[in-house]
Amino acid sequence: MNGLSGPLHPLLQPHADKVCSAKEAVAHVRPGDHVFVGSACATPRALVAALEAVDYGPADVELLHFFTDHAVPHDEHGKPTTRFRHRSFFVGADMRAAVQQGLADYVPMSIARVPELMALGRIAVDVAFIQVSLPDAFGYVNLGVSVDIIPAAVARARLVIAEVNPHMPRSMGESVLHVSQLHHLVPVDTPIIEYVHAPTDSPAMEQIARYIGGIIDDGSTLQIGLGRVTNEALKYLADRQDLGIHSDVVTDAIIPLLDKGILTGACKTLLPRKIVTSFAMGTRKLYDLIDRNPLFVFLPIEAVCNPQAIAAQHKMVSVTQAFAVDLTGQVCADQFEGHFYSGLAAQGEFLHGASRSPGGKPIICLTSTDDAAATSRIRATLLPGEGVTVARSDVHYVITEFGIAYLFGKSIRERAVALIEIAHPKFRAELFDQAQALGYVGPEQTLKNMRAYAVEDEKTVVLKDGRDVLLRPAASGDAAGVRDLFHGLSDRDVYTRFFRKVRGLSDRDVQRLCNLNFDNEVAFVACEGPRENALIVAHACYFVDPSTNLAETAFMVHPAWQGSGLGSAMQRHMAEHARQRGVRGFVAEILSSNENMIRLARASAGAVPGGPKVTVEPSGSTVRITTLW
Repeated sequence: MNGLSGPLHPLLQPHADKVCSAKEAVAHVRPGDHVFVGSACATPRALVAALEAVDYGPADVELLHFFTDHAVPHDEHGKPTTRFRHRSFFVGADMRAAVQQGLADYVPMSIARVPELMALGRIAVDVAFIQVSLPDAFGYVNLGVSVDIIPAAVARARLVIAEVNPHMPRSMGESVLHVSQLHHLVPVDTPIIEYVHAPTDSPAMEQIARYIGGIIDDGSTLQIGLGRVTNEALKYLADRQDLGIHSDVVTDAIIPLLDKGILTGACKTLLPRKIVTSFAMGTRKLYDLIDRNPLFVFLPIEAVCNPQAIAAQHKMVSVTQAFAVDLTGQVCADQFEGHFYSGLAAQGEFLHGASRSPGGKPIICLTSTDDAAATSRIRATLLPGEGVTVARSDVHYVITEFGIAYLFGKSIRERAVALIEIAHPKFRAELFDQAQALGYVGPEQTLKNMRAYAVEDEKTVVLKDGRDVLLRPAASGDAAGVRDLFHGLSDRDVYTRFFRKVRGLSDRDVQRLCNLNFDNEVAFVACEGPRENALIVAHACYFVDPSTNLAETAFMVHPAWQGSGLGSAMQRHMAEHARQRGVRGFVAEILSSNENMIRLARASAGAVPGGPKVTVEPSGSTVRITTLW
């Protein structure tokens, strides 16, 4: 007898001897058992509820799981009421109160390492509660939207109990089990759990998403993750081509990119033209898309999150949302206000893999302040109760709503300056003082820029010889690159730029060229190559005289780029920038013998509609050119 009323589904009839109710199935759980609970939107709620409801249930039972939904019952006040101990590898909304009240243990380890420890018996699994599809004609059920660590748990368990749900889609890949591997089948007929991201109503998060989207190249392979900012960033990829997915989880955010033909996976190294994942969390629209669709390949978590497989992907991009970053680059991503929050998941593997991927980008993102804007999330040092989730040695990109800092391979001084520049302006002076007190930055360092990074002032230009460069606002972190540019100049170029013989640039000189306030001091650099290893090939600046509202300009262009039109492009870009700021015009003091720079100064006329008024005033060995618009 199976204890169920009504006829069995035809696909279950050949396995009627295994069919029973949830109450009957959980009666086989023994005292002291370690019960694995299936993950995410495939959480077997009926089985967990039946176990909780057993009168005088088995003693010393522990439930272990990754990311669950309603695996822990709560009362009307949100207080957890579970009768069992829980061991969790992720502290989501389902587990947060239980962990804080001591009813659950958080295990801070990569979920990708869990199958290995299960196989070794170091993570005990006696019983597995899972949710699957109906069996097919050959007796195979499908894990559907959650493969993750379930195969490892099933392989280790003495007893496997499966909810069989006709609404579960059949995903492709390594997502099938034979009925012979299951001991009890519990029919359920409930919609698959749906997961919808809360809308991003924060302008800061929107700006971070724009920054992330802006540095993702055509042909990149993406990890999606569950972070709201990451999913929001996908909205800013509508003009990209041939993106791919290799991600622990996929969400509804991929659907618009699929509809627009952007997610082709054509450039992926492993499993090209396939969306590779381990579990899905979304709406029925996503689940219907996954059902029997060979575009998707669901694999066990240890296969998807293998660092070598991640590193092999073309331009792998991984994004981790953090709660705090200190000025040396240490990241806290699983503790918030002293409480454990979320978990490591497989971010370590994705960050390491992306850092070794050709053209890859490992990204840490966070808002610059807490929600009340009372505390900076970029700190001089992490606070007590904020553990280091990502070591400073592994951090590459850090993004806030105020800009992008690249830290990998940088000194403590360079890191501190770069992070202060993307902190909230109202905390920058305090952070700067703390950095100096800690000895991170020296007394020669200055802090001037209190603005957000003006990404709108970036512009990619194609030069006369076909080469392209990025023109962008200068930052303190450009000091080394500007110094290299200076030493690449000829003696004549140096003399015409500085009107004297200069053997080198002091720290103060470099600060004068890079660390500007962007109110009456503005500088741009021209960069070739990827952001993380860009070569500065030109520098241009203007300084506004408040008494005349005219700006004096100066340029440095590497000899290898002279004659390409780069100087003219920078002049036009600066003129447009200055005119929009209300500057009346440019003034340039140029040696009479410097015909190239004289022509360049005159070229600013082309940046102004209607034509400016240009005057040339010889004065001994120099020429003063004034351009008014």
